[in-house]
Amino acid sequence: MATTVSAASTPTSSHGPRLDAHLHPAGRWIFLAVLIGALGYAGGSVIADTAEVGETLATGVFLFLALALLIALGFEFVNGFHDTANAVATVIYTHAMPAPLAVIWSGFFNFLGVLLSSGAVAYSIVTLLPIELILHIGSAGGFAMIFALLLAAVLWNLATWYVGLPNSSSHALIGSILGVGLANQLLSRGLGGTSGVDWSQAQKVLTGLLFSPLVGFIGALVLLLVMKRFMRDPKLYSAPRTDAPPPRGIRATLILTCTAVSFAHGSNDGQKGMGLIMLILIGCAPTAYALNRTVPQSEMPAFVAQARSAEAIFARQPGPEPRSIDVARATVTQGLATRNIDTPAVYGALSSLSRDVGDRLASYGSLDKVPAAATPNLRGDMYLVLDASKMVVADEGAQARFTAQDIEGIKSYGGALEKGTRFIPFWVKVTVAIALGLGTMVGWRRIVVTVGERIGKTHLTYGMGMSAELVTAATILLADRFGHLPVSTTHILSSGVAGASVANGAGLQWRTIRNMALAWVMTLPAAMLLAGGLYWALLTVLRTTMAA
Repeated sequence: MATTVSAASTPTSSHGPRLDAHLHPAGRWIFLAVLIGALGYAGGSVIADTAEVGETLATGVFLFLALALLIALGFEFVNGFHDTANAVATVIYTHAMPAPLAVIWSGFFNFLGVLLSSGAVAYSIVTLLPIELILHIGSAGGFAMIFALLLAAVLWNLATWYVGLPNSSSHALIGSILGVGLANQLLSRGLGGTSGVDWSQAQKVLTGLLFSPLVGFIGALVLLLVMKRFMRDPKLYSAPRTDAPPPRGIRATLILTCTAVSFAHGSNDGQKGMGLIMLILIGCAPTAYALNRTVPQSEMPAFVAQARSAEAIFARQPGPEPRSIDVARATVTQGLATRNIDTPAVYGALSSLSRDVGDRLASYGSLDKVPAAATPNLRGDMYLVLDASKMVVADEGAQARFTAQDIEGIKSYGGALEKGTRFIPFWVKVTVAIALGLGTMVGWRRIVVTVGERIGKTHLTYGMGMSAELVTAATILLADRFGHLPVSTTHILSSGVAGASVANGAGLQWRTIRNMALAWVMTLPAAMLLAGGLYWALLTVLRTTMAA
């Protein structure tokens, strides 16, 4: 598919950067100490959290959880070293920073980006998964799903990294999720359509992946043309003549853009691992992680009042009262799976579930007092009502049935449900941040060479690097803040470098562009096939083991 790029490839410019410099030997020991400390912190946090709620994990479950967490953190680690080049290539090839310092700098701001992220993107990834597997994440199907999609994404990332292609970790992960969903639907023979992919959410996510490279290309091209119009310093638009750092102001701007891309990458990409880790924790230790037990008891009266209000809003719609809570759950689940919630039966079921959730919250007094046996059902009901409420608010037919005040009441109730079920413990953020940050310091050379040398026909200039990285950082942060969309740092910045090359009058190396486009096109079907096959194999093994 592509010519393998040597990590020590000689730069095209006689004043190219040194990519063979190594960190001080002490750095390796610090790296190892931080890695071991992060894994110990994660294990200790799980033990402390489960002990606090009186949940005892069997040895087998704990080992299973440890393996799953290692693979999830491994995905973020691979994501780090696969995507680092997108932030550091410009500062390295413009001599704004030496390579070892650049990767450490990028790793630190990736770390900060994860810690300060909102967590919203984490659950936009989760909603792509089949709803029955999310509701029964502790089943054989749920565990097979997690392992299959993580392993498939890691393997594809490693394959594209090995040949030096700037492939998207987001693209690989989403392809893996879609592959698991389709495999689950085929294995379930599509019964009622409840086992497949949420294609409306998939369309939203894939649209972001499709248009973000266009935004990168056009945005960087236009920005560089504007810079040429108003910033006429010729040093910005010509290749560095020596290996000396650029002028102070230009250097500061390049470092600033590198910092912005690193922070934005951590903020967006780190959340994907968070969402998957939360699914693992909910499956293995539901009492500790299925509900947000840190919600203050003082907020419960308002929560219960919102549940009562939602019950009354849904009850005003003509619909039969479900015979039981089990029937109500099945009705809402079917409505979500078929994307058809604007029916009397679903509104009656939502009213019944909201009443039951409100009654249970009122009786317990707070989420931290929900007993272990009641946790899975309560979390499942809250999750069902939350997703159905979001769909009601967005559905045109449903909106016509409710007043503006009703819609606001449903939104308010949904916000409370979201706070109670969709949360990220601080230790998860820290360990993902460390995994992503450490990953940026490993294996970055292959992709750096592609971004720095093999997209445009001329050496990367200061202006090209600045415009590509400014557009990349802005696009990622806007997608995170307003769209809650997972976007590809790799796609945006690589396209931005190509756009800046065109704007600067440099030609494109079409072989590289072709290989990058081929990787972009192949990632989705390849990850889907790999994840689907792994899901089938793992599900077969797990069911056989459990039966034995």
